[in-house]
Amino acid sequence: MRRVWVRELTGWLAALGVSVIIAGQVSASARSELLFRDGDSLIVAMFARSVIAGGPQDWAMSSVLFLPESAAFAGLDALLPLDVGALLAMSAVVNLLALYGALRLVAGRRREGRAPVAWSLIALVVFGLLAATEISASRDALELASLQLTTTYYAATVVGVVLSIGLVRRVLDRDRGHAGLLFALGAVAVVSTLTNPLYAVWATVPLTIYLLFALRLSTQKKRMPILLAVLVGGSVLGLAGRIPFGAWIANTGAGYAQPALWPQSAQYYGGLLADRLSSPLGVIGCLLTLALLVGALVRMTRAEDAGSRLVATIAWLMPVLVVVGAIALGTHAARYLQPVAFAPVLALVAAPLTPRMPRRASRAAAAVATVLVVVGGALSEPRLAAAADAPDADLVCVTDWVSASGRTGAGQFWTVRLPKLHLDDPAQLVQVDHQLSGYAWLVNRHDFEVGEVSFLVEDSQTVQWQLPLAVVPAEVVDCGRYRILDFDDTTLPLGPPHS
Repeated sequence: MRRVWVRELTGWLAALGVSVIIAGQVSASARSELLFRDGDSLIVAMFARSVIAGGPQDWAMSSVLFLPESAAFAGLDALLPLDVGALLAMSAVVNLLALYGALRLVAGRRREGRAPVAWSLIALVVFGLLAATEISASRDALELASLQLTTTYYAATVVGVVLSIGLVRRVLDRDRGHAGLLFALGAVAVVSTLTNPLYAVWATVPLTIYLLFALRLSTQKKRMPILLAVLVGGSVLGLAGRIPFGAWIANTGAGYAQPALWPQSAQYYGGLLADRLSSPLGVIGCLLTLALLVGALVRMTRAEDAGSRLVATIAWLMPVLVVVGAIALGTHAARYLQPVAFAPVLALVAAPLTPRMPRRASRAAAAVATVLVVVGGALSEPRLAAAADAPDADLVCVTDWVSASGRTGAGQFWTVRLPKLHLDDPAQLVQVDHQLSGYAWLVNRHDFEVGEVSFLVEDSQTVQWQLPLAVVPAEVVDCGRYRILDFDDTTLPLGPPHS
């Protein structure tokens, strides 16, 4: 028993090193813009810090509530004396560690002839290689693995999906003692669907299709209906649990489905794929994903037990269903296709067989891998810290001026969110549209109660203002990429908020 715990602990420590390496590599690329500064990427930090600070909470969320992500960020913020950038970097590492834990669950229990810890680490490394091939700053690129490092783009949902697959596998692998596993599966389904309905698309639908098909062929016919009931029932309860949060959900997501636009959707995703294939790293990433999909098909045909067959089949079935569904519904968002990045990796843990090699060679390989992880982690930590704490004189110029003014100003979504997050009092900057109406999207609507502002923050992403009053600023403050239009004693009324 002691050797088992040592092995598992070693796996977690190695996963920590690998996670730091992955996060360091991604943060050293242009992708760091998405991790630390992009307007969409900051909602979890803004929400968690607002809850910790107390005060009225009247948030306008998207269809995603970010509950697990916000809880994790708030926990890190409460425990660690770090600034926002460092907390976002820590969150990236934690998200990867959580993915390792889910992969370890999928790999199954340790038994003779199997090495689930080693193969779970290999799966995490391969996922990291996919993330390392993604180097653009665009949130709309077909670069899906690196989204797991952000706090915004469904990291908790990815972990929840992988956990669900692992729990179903564990039920299929065991002869008895399923109650705890079934309860855990139901809980994961409830929480995941509550916070993000995409769980139902990514996990519930593919697993339901597989279990219905397996019901006809499997010898474990009694378990399949129970698994189906728990999975589907948990998803339904999660959807029902969203009702009390209705006032916070500014967009249910139903409008994103436009089946009549499927040709445009196919063209859109095809264009993203072409862009991905236009660079050498993109080609490498796509070839690696293709190899994993082929490996999943091979593992499926050679599976020796129900659990291995489930994981191998889901590894290719889930990406296919998600891509087909995204096109059929006429969607236009690369982030919906994240199973294309993480699901094929599951093929590596479908049947985690111990490699046949001499014991001396096996120990040597483990020693070399350990050295690489330790050295790589040690070298990557400064890179991650440097990216998180990268000096931004323009941002400091804005936050210092706003704080010193003691007044309330406004800015548009893509411009104002980063300065707003870094202020001691985020309510000093109100999120508005170009006509100065409150823009209630991923923000606390309590901010709008101020009613008027006396300065505006703008940058290259700001749409030309159409102000309600014909006024000119008393002063224009130059803050590098930002400009502050200071109207001094003149106040501008805010229009009615909208999302």
